[in-house]
Amino acid sequence: MRFFICGSALRGQPDHQNLGDAKFLGAAKTAPRYRLHSVRDQHPGIYEVSEGGVSIAGELYDFTSEQHAHLMANEPPDLYEADIVLDDGTMAGAMIYPRTLIEERGYEDVSQYGDWAAFKASRA
Repeated sequence: MRFFICGSALRGQPDHQNLGDAKFLGAAKTAPRYRLHSVRDQHPGIYEVSEGGVSIAGELYDFTSEQHAHLMANEPPDLYEADIVLDDGTMAGAMIYPRTLIEERGYEDVSQYGDWAAFKASRA
């Protein structure tokens, strides 16, 4: 299963070990249809929009069903799995955050970075 990672499980980020030995397929970007928010400065929250979206950088992995189950068991609360569109028009699984919760809780929009690691580096 192809899975897009764009947050705390990226290479060099604190939760990368949650991917185990999943096969790294390479760098990837979403189509410019998403917004990126910082959820308590701990992980990103992304969701799809009909306008004003950006392309979000991340990494693409190939998961076995066991690796996928392990990742799901270790994801933060409120995230859910959905398909996303990559910039080459293909689909991949990803973790999405409910837009309603982002808006209710006022999580910071960091879409201008287009990249979780770049946002985190800006805070260091």
